Amino acid sequence: MFASWGSVIHRRRWVVLVTTLVVTLGGGLWGLGVFDKLTQGGYEDPASESSQVNQIIEDELGQKPADVVVLYRAPNVDDPAVADKVTATLDALPSSAVAARVDYWSAKAPALANADKTLAMATITLAGDTFDARQDAFAAIEDALPVPGVQTQVGGKVPTEQAMTARSNADLAVAEAISLPVTLILLVLIFGSLVAASLPVLVGAMAILGSLGVLRLLSLGLEVNTFAVNVATLLGLGMAIDYGLFTVGRFREELAGGRTPAEAVRRTVATAGRTVAFSATLLVIALAGLLVFPMDFLKSMAYGGMSAVAIAAVVSLTLLPALLGILGHRVDKLSLPWRRAERTEPRLLGRVADAVMRRPLLFVIPIVAVLVLLALPFGNARFGGADERQLPPGDPHRATAEAIADNFPAAGNDTAKIVLRFPGTPDEAAIGSFVTAAKQVPGVADVAPSGARDNVVLLTAPLSGESSSPEARAAIDGLRALPSSAQVLVGGYPALVADSVSGIVDRVPWMVGILVLATLVLMFLAFGSVLLPVKAVVMSALSLSATFGVLVFVFQEGHGAGLLDVTPQPAQAGMMVLIGAVVFGLSTDYETFLLARMVEARHSGLSTQDAIRTGLVRTGRMITAAALLLGVVTGAFGMSSLQSMRFIGLGMIIALFLDATIVRMLLVPAILRLFGDAAWWAPGPLRRLQERAGLSELESPEDDRELERV
Repeated sequence: MFASWGSVIHRRRWVVLVTTLVVTLGGGLWGLGVFDKLTQGGYEDPASESSQVNQIIEDELGQKPADVVVLYRAPNVDDPAVADKVTATLDALPSSAVAARVDYWSAKAPALANADKTLAMATITLAGDTFDARQDAFAAIEDALPVPGVQTQVGGKVPTEQAMTARSNADLAVAEAISLPVTLILLVLIFGSLVAASLPVLVGAMAILGSLGVLRLLSLGLEVNTFAVNVATLLGLGMAIDYGLFTVGRFREELAGGRTPAEAVRRTVATAGRTVAFSATLLVIALAGLLVFPMDFLKSMAYGGMSAVAIAAVVSLTLLPALLGILGHRVDKLSLPWRRAERTEPRLLGRVADAVMRRPLLFVIPIVAVLVLLALPFGNARFGGADERQLPPGDPHRATAEAIADNFPAAGNDTAKIVLRFPGTPDEAAIGSFVTAAKQVPGVADVAPSGARDNVVLLTAPLSGESSSPEARAAIDGLRALPSSAQVLVGGYPALVADSVSGIVDRVPWMVGILVLATLVLMFLAFGSVLLPVKAVVMSALSLSATFGVLVFVFQEGHGAGLLDVTPQPAQAGMMVLIGAVVFGLSTDYETFLLARMVEARHSGLSTQDAIRTGLVRTGRMITAAALLLGVVTGAFGMSSLQSMRFIGLGMIIALFLDATIVRMLLVPAILRLFGDAAWWAPGPLRRLQERAGLSELESPEDDRELERV
């Protein structure tokens, strides 16, 4: 199948080239409009109890959450001069942008000022029912909020979302500006030719543009989080470079073996192209595992990653081989003057391969021990939500949120909201009894009424622990367990975090099942072995656990956090599963490229030991180069000012280092050496099924002759 496709690509190379460029560029230019459609929402489980509470408060009690919180600081906020200035400023805000406002002076609410009367608060509900409408409303009043002579701090949900979006877009531009030229330079050094080096970068640019078009199309009917573009850019560029690296490298290898450009294109697509297709399919399925979670945030990540990887693979199987067919031997044009002819076997890799083949246990035991040791901190992982601490220390919106939490606990993120729904008229005795019992729940600082209508009563309960702490989670569980004649529903930000974490953790087994099943089936169809897919799953799980352990050690426990300028805090469960999906996919990606050459060598008649050695020597340099290039891309994202992006960037770098060097170059060959000939075994019926699928490599002399007749 792939050989036939390679033949078609070469015969129609100009048509394929022009068609792919037109479709991708056109879709990318149209897709640039996606930046105006992105949101910062989607972190909550819409079916959770906390989401129900938010809906009841808004629909039945008529209390819309404040979009903007403004703090005014003065020597005495009761000074008439201060009061007149602030109220005049707030009164002048356009009614088209402000749906409601509550402030200390107009409402005469003591709770909206601190004890020494040096700080007072105003809350604003913006006009508009959509994210974009509220952002536009905030833009209309943002410059009018500061009061001359009064220190003003602006924060709240909408300004914080806007700050995160702005930083995300800016970081994206910086990451691309850094990673693209550095990647091109490294590719030139790896390939020794400017023409060959430019091809993977071209594929990466096409993948990013194409994924933007897909995301904009999806945004017409779905909520797409702003981080989807970051993920699409990271994976689009990274995987396109990986696929381009292996495809161009194989094409040059075929040319060096004396084949014509037409033969080289067909053989490249039949071998490297086939491996790219399997690798991309596994990674797309891994990312599709994110769709089992109820949060739109994670679904957006899946949309961005799946579209970028799929387009990178499509371009690598169409545009890239067409360009290679057009260039032919000119792929080595503009070579570096000091470039030498490549040796058939890299000396270092040859020595490593020989050492692994001689003493496999000497590599297996210590490597597994180190990976298990690195994974141990993951056992202490705690999960939290995405709040203002994603912004860097000193950011004005984060500073405002911290000031609110310090001076107005009831208005901060550490407050639970309790809805009591009675079957009829609210029972005052039942309310009093519930309030008394709620105050006795460990972790609950206070309980007070904050609204009522018809048969619904709202209580607020500031918690003594931070919203993501185990104490806050225990307090939420304790409140929900209290008996009452009314229906008890507990919401608020701490409950929202707890419900979101539960919504993710409860569905992780489904995601794991999808990943494992896809890997077992596709790798068996690719290689016709039972043990190889099982070993791939175990190795991916081992390297992933080690990566998670290091992330918990740094980002949660705070070791080295000062060097990275991050705030130690519980990890976002959503970011963990995102990294899990991506790293698992990348692990099988490198595994696929490594095993493909080993199986190819085995089919050509080599012994098991020689096939393992040959596969390692032939792919080791490319896998290391691919990991280095992807590390540059993710490293650029790791410099983001948003902690969540730094989390992803560092996690990817750690995973790439562990997986592409220690695991794939040392541990996998050593384990295969211990397996011996059993590594290639499959029961007869399964073997015949795999052969009927027609997906085996074309590497035997008979297959060569068949390929020449295609």
